[in-house]
Amino acid sequence: MVKVFIYPTNSFILSDLVMRAGHEPLVVMNQVREKVTTLGVDSPPMNITPEDPKTGLKYAAIEVPAGVRGRMALNGPLTEQAEIAIIVEGAPADFGCSGCNRTNELTKFLVRDRLDRSKILEIKYPESDEQIHEFVYKILDFLNTFND
Repeated sequence: MVKVFIYPTNSFILSDLVMRAGHEPLVVMNQVREKVTTLGVDSPPMNITPEDPKTGLKYAAIEVPAGVRGRMALNGPLTEQAEIAIIVEGAPADFGCSGCNRTNELTKFLVRDRLDRSKILEIKYPESDEQIHEFVYKILDFLNTFND
């Protein structure tokens, strides 16, 4: 089982495909769940610890908007844990949160910079029924190459 970074980082579709292939999806939903169920986190709407802003600063400079640093406090650690990655380009907003484009570009940059190209599947979002079948096949084929 390998840890798979997925982009968009909150895509249930990709997360499900990764789990069905027997791997661990690295998704922002798990990060958020950890934050809101852990003791010591301020009650909503904050849901942060004193360490979260420092974590965000590891990935984005102080000059960037706070939203980018906040998102990177969640996304950045995922990029570091990743052993392989699936990046879907051109996905509509309902496929996974588009969030902030600067955060998205920075997140994809970190993954591409850290992992060897052979460990990243970059795939275009499907626009037809035929493309959907090919989309799923390519993802599962990619994931199966990393089975024990």
